[in-house]
Amino acid sequence: TPVLFLTARSAVNDVVEGFELGANDYLKKPFGMQELIVRIKALLGRAIRTEASPTRREAYEVGAYLFTPRTQRLHHNGTETELSHRESEILRRLCEHQDQVVDMRDILLDLWGDDSFFNQRSLHVFITKLRHKLNRDERIRIVNVRGIGYKLIVN
Repeated sequence: TPVLFLTARSAVNDVVEGFELGANDYLKKPFGMQELIVRIKALLGRAIRTEASPTRREAYEVGAYLFTPRTQRLHHNGTETELSHRESEILRRLCEHQDQVVDMRDILLDLWGDDSFFNQRSLHVFITKLRHKLNRDERIRIVNVRGIGYKLIVN
């Protein structure tokens, strides 16, 4: 969990003490709201990237499909479907956390760099495309957990 100190204390020894106590960043008053937001986004982005992530695999079995992230392809009964880079990255995250909710903001910050409304709409379009590409196996569902994220379920 990132720690950001917001303080009126600006002496060098105070800043040093803050970092020694475990701060990841130190912001002295007065500060602008825009600077605070940028620093928080940077801290959260680093935290997401440094979180212990599951080992990346060469291939994932998704129902009757075989997904190979490196080649960005879905294989099903001798046919091959090419995925875009974003589709592949989204599906990889869903596969790594199958049956768990993958936070929409994590995906947005990692792939798009921000979680704006327009990027949320883009993510929804990519999820719709993935659902369509996986529709030959009725056991596969990508569920929208309203306001939180998405979950890949294979019955």
